Amino acid sequence: MTRTHDLSATRMAAAVRTGEVSPVELTEHYLTRIERLDEQVGAYVTVTAERALEEARRAEKAVQDAADPAELPPLHGVPVAVKDLNMVDGVRTTYGTAVYADLVGFADDSVVAQLRKAGTVLLGKTAAPEFGLACYTEGDVSPPARTPWDLTRSAGGSSGGAAAAVASGLAPVAQGSDGGGSIRIPSSVCGLFGIKPTRGRISQGPLLPDLFGLSTNGPIARTVGDAALLLDLMAGRMPGDVYAAPPVDGTFASYAERPPGRLRIARNREPAVPDAVVHPDCVAAYDAASELLEELGHEVVEMPRLFGPDLLDHFVTLWGAMSTFTPIAEESEPLLQPLTRWLRARGESTTAARLLRAHSALQGALRSAFPVMDEFDAILHPTLAEPPVPVGYFHDQEPAENFERQKRFTPFCAMYNISGQPAVNVPLHWNEEGLPIGVMLAGRLGGEGTLISLSAQLEAARPWIDRKPDIWTA
Repeated sequence: MTRTHDLSATRMAAAVRTGEVSPVELTEHYLTRIERLDEQVGAYVTVTAERALEEARRAEKAVQDAADPAELPPLHGVPVAVKDLNMVDGVRTTYGTAVYADLVGFADDSVVAQLRKAGTVLLGKTAAPEFGLACYTEGDVSPPARTPWDLTRSAGGSSGGAAAAVASGLAPVAQGSDGGGSIRIPSSVCGLFGIKPTRGRISQGPLLPDLFGLSTNGPIARTVGDAALLLDLMAGRMPGDVYAAPPVDGTFASYAERPPGRLRIARNREPAVPDAVVHPDCVAAYDAASELLEELGHEVVEMPRLFGPDLLDHFVTLWGAMSTFTPIAEESEPLLQPLTRWLRARGESTTAARLLRAHSALQGALRSAFPVMDEFDAILHPTLAEPPVPVGYFHDQEPAENFERQKRFTPFCAMYNISGQPAVNVPLHWNEEGLPIGVMLAGRLGGEGTLISLSAQLEAARPWIDRKPDIWTA
């Protein structure tokens, strides 16, 4: 039996236009599932039920009044979820912190405005760790976000709520953001396809600075086609943006329908983080993906590790500085999580000279790495070094140990935030315990289209859409 939430977002949009399903029916379906099931997975921090139904009713009337429904926006009437690190005008926005537990958004982030323009219906705000600083989603303003494949385990972070929502059938697609792996990590842990786009592809404005260019918004979805369409709709440069991505030939959605041709693909599983050990399950996923790529006719070759442990401290210097971006009144400091206070203390003690040296060292490393990476159409890595971990595995530790565990858990993702290159998580593998184990493909700057075509080919060869956790049928 096909359930409403079995449909892809692309299929939902088509069904809305033909009148096969109404936006109100879609919205009510998801709101009912959220009410019944979200307590188990911790996907949402704020559910905008009344607003969603009002938006759905307006969308339904627009379909009825349209002379040609085909001219309606691409995701007209389709529900989406927005991460709680992104502001929505008139909606509670906590940034994952008790400090801002009662903040009401006073503007739309640029990416939210793009989603609104695309005709989407806002289901609510998905859970994120405090200021998005952690690779797991646990804190004071909402319950832990859990992967629906094992509700004792973390959904990852920082887009953990977004991934938990999509993987549980509590949203068809979701917006996430990624400053050090925060789309790819939860996509791997929850068995989803997620895209970290090229730096400058999606605006960070109007409130968030993009000084270092580490962070970007991006889509999380069950299918490559849905993620590609969502990327098309989220993309756009706004006045004042520091970075600009190379132009695209056509739409990203069209790349999901194009064969990639024979590609030259590098692979590497040597982590840049000292003491990080790649778990056998992650090695198995990586090797199986390599074999599949070769079966599909691609050339797969070994690539040396290009970023060494010496660059890790420079990235951590930038990460600490980024933790200080959000102003906190002195009297509110005790409300912050221990990890956040620890990171902010590091950031506030960093001199301007040290910060510039760190940024310069990272750029210098890229100048020697790009000529090597640009020889390849894509680069394969494990997404993570370990399978999904129990809730509390990071959060229950002292800050220094917490951060060390995070580094060892995700030693591959951040290099592509440093470089600005696009990277995706592809959910090709599940271990013997039934836990999803993703692999990561990175591309050239501006090369999202190639990654989407290649991922669609992998999806067709080893479909994952019929893999669903038990909560999906609840």
